[in-house]
Amino acid sequence: MKATAFISLWTLVSLPCGQLANPAEHEDVVKHAIKLHRGKGAVIAQRKQWVLESCRKLSGLLRQKNVVLNKLKSAIRAVEKDAGLSDEEKLFQVHTFEIFQKELNESENSVFQAIHGLQRALQGDYKDVVNMKESSRQRLEALREAAIKEEMEYVELLAAEKHQVEALKNMQHQNKSLSMLDEILEDVRKAADRLEEEIEEHAFDDNKSVRGVNFEAVLRVEEDEANSKRNASKREVEDDLGLSMLIDSQNNQYILTKPRDSTIPRADHHFIKDIVTIGMLSLPCGWLCTTIGLPTMFGYIICGVLLGPSGLNSIKSIVQVETLGEFGVFFTLFLVGLEFSPERLRKVWKISLQGPCYMTVLMIAFGLLWGHLLQIRPTQSVFISTCLSLSSTPLVSRFLAGSVRGDKEGDIDYSSVLLGMLVMQDVQLGLFIAVMPTLIQAGVSTHSSIFKEILRILILIGQILFSLAAVFLICLVIKTYLIGPYYRKLHAESKGNKEILILGITAFIFLMLTITELLDVSMELGCFLAGALISSQGHMVSEEIMSCIEPIRDFLAIIFFTSIGLHVFPTFVIYELTVLLFLTLSVVIMKFVLAVLVLSLILPKTSQYIKWIVSAGLAQVSEFSFVLGSRARRAGIISREVYLLILSVTTLSLLLAPALWRAAIMKCVPRPERRSST
Repeated sequence: MKATAFISLWTLVSLPCGQLANPAEHEDVVKHAIKLHRGKGAVIAQRKQWVLESCRKLSGLLRQKNVVLNKLKSAIRAVEKDAGLSDEEKLFQVHTFEIFQKELNESENSVFQAIHGLQRALQGDYKDVVNMKESSRQRLEALREAAIKEEMEYVELLAAEKHQVEALKNMQHQNKSLSMLDEILEDVRKAADRLEEEIEEHAFDDNKSVRGVNFEAVLRVEEDEANSKRNASKREVEDDLGLSMLIDSQNNQYILTKPRDSTIPRADHHFIKDIVTIGMLSLPCGWLCTTIGLPTMFGYIICGVLLGPSGLNSIKSIVQVETLGEFGVFFTLFLVGLEFSPERLRKVWKISLQGPCYMTVLMIAFGLLWGHLLQIRPTQSVFISTCLSLSSTPLVSRFLAGSVRGDKEGDIDYSSVLLGMLVMQDVQLGLFIAVMPTLIQAGVSTHSSIFKEILRILILIGQILFSLAAVFLICLVIKTYLIGPYYRKLHAESKGNKEILILGITAFIFLMLTITELLDVSMELGCFLAGALISSQGHMVSEEIMSCIEPIRDFLAIIFFTSIGLHVFPTFVIYELTVLLFLTLSVVIMKFVLAVLVLSLILPKTSQYIKWIVSAGLAQVSEFSFVLGSRARRAGIISREVYLLILSVTTLSLLLAPALWRAAIMKCVPRPERRSST
C-alpha cells in the first residue's frame, strides 16, 4: 500500500501544479497529495481519475505552448521579410517576440525544476543536517538565478517599452511640422541617447559570468525617519539617483560607488555627514586631552570611540572614513622623510636594518615558546608575534615633531635611529602581507608539503629584496637627475600662488607611492622616500614645503586617528580589564627589554645612552595590527577572541606610549633639548 501511495504521489508531483487555473484547484491538489501520502481517503478509482485528469491538463498546456512558439517563429519570419519596416522597427518587433518565447520556456523550466527539487527532498534523509543544508543551498542558488533572469527580462521589457514610446514619437513628428526649437531638442535627445549608450559599461552583464562572482540577496534601505514627509520626498530623489544603502545576508553594508548614469553628479551624503561630525567632535576631544597633558591624537581616538559602533554608532561610511584616514598616514610619513635627510639615513642604515630584524626574530621565538606551552598552533603564534613586533610610525612621528635632532658632534641622535627602524618595520609589514597567503596555506598543509611552503616563503623574501633594490635604484636616479629640475620648475611656476607647489608635491608623493606599490613594497615606504628625496635639495626647500603640507597632514591625521577609535570597544576592555592589562604590560615590557638588548649589541659605545629613548618609542604596538588582524580573522588564522585581544592590547599599548616616552625623555635628554619632544 505504501509503495502504491508513493508511486501515485510521484506521479502527482510530476505534474506542473503551478499551471492549474485557480487557487481552489491548488487546494484540491494539496489535499489529494496528503491523503495519498498517508494512505488514507481517496479510493483507487478516484486516484486514477484525478491523475488522468491532471495529466490531460498538463499535456494540453504543453501542446498550447508549442503552438504559441510555432506562431511566434512564423511571426518573426514574417517581420524579417516585411520590406515596409525599417531595420530598427524589425529589430524591435523581433526582440519583443523573443522576450515572449523566453518567458514561455522559463515558465516551463521552473515547473520541472520545482518537481526535481521535490524529488530530491523526498529521497533525502531529514535526520541528516548536512544534507538538508546542501538542499537549502541549492534552492537558494536556484532562486538567485531565477531572480537574476527575471530582472534581466524586466530590463528588456523596459527597453522595449522605451523603444515603443520613441517609435510613437517619431511617427508623430513625421505627421506634423516641427519648429526650429523642437528640431534642436530632438537632435539633442538623440545625441544624449548615443552618449548614454557609449558611457554605459554593462557591468552587471559583463561580470555575472566571471569566475568567483556569486548572486546574493540584498536589502535596500532608505532614510531612518520613514514617517517624515521631507525624508519621504528625499527618498524618492535618492531612488532615482541610486543612493540607497544595500545590506547583504552577512550584514555587510554597501553604498553606491559608480552610477549607471554618469551624466548626473552625485554625492554620498552619509560620508559628508560623517566627516562633518568627526570634524566637530574632534575639537573638544583634542582640546580636553591638551588640557590634561595628553597628546591630541588620543582625543581623536576618543572621538572615534564615541562615534563608532561601541558608542553612538553614527558613522555610516566606516570604510570610506578609514580610506581617507590612510592619506593621513601617507602625508605623515612624507613629512617624516622630509626631516630625515639622506645623509642621516646613510649614517644609521645598518642599525635601522639590523634592529627590526633581530627584534622580529626574537619576538617570533618567544611567541613560539609561549605557544608551545599554551598549546597554540605555530601558524597562529607566528602571526601574533609578528603583529606585536610592529610599532606605530604615525604615533612616534608625532612624538618627534619639532624635537632636537642632534646632540654631540659625531654622535647618532635618537630620532634618526628610531625613524630608520620604524621605516624598516613598514618594509617588514609589506613583506608579511605578501607572505600571508603562504602562511594561510601552511596552516592547513600536510607535513609532506612543509618543505615546499618554506621554499615558497624564501622565494617571496627574495622577490621582496629584489623589489627593495629596484626601489632604491629608482630613488638614486630620481635624486641624481630629476628631483632638482622638477622642484625648480615648481618653484618658478608657483610664485605668488602655492597651489601649483602643493599639487606638484602631492603628485610626487603619489608617484613614489605607486612605484613602491607596483613593486609589491609598502606604500608607506614610498611616501617616506618621497620626503627624503625632496629633503636632499636643502633645508630651505624642506621648510617651504613643510609649511604648505602640514595643514593637509594635520586634517587627514585627525581622520586617521578617529578611524582607529572606530575599532576600540570599551565594553570589551572593561569586561576583561584585568587580563588585558596583564597582557598589555607584558607585551610593552617585553618589547622594551628586547629593544634595549638588541640596541646594546648594535649601537656604538658613544651612543649607548639613546637606547632607552629608542626602546621607549618602540614599546607600543602598531595600529596596522588592526589591518593584519582583520585579514587573519577572515582567513581563519586567528579566532574572533584572539582578534579582539589583539585590538585591545594594541589600543592600551598606544595609550601607555606617551607616559613611557615622556619618562624616557625626562631621564635621558637634557632639559634645554626637550622642548616639544614630549
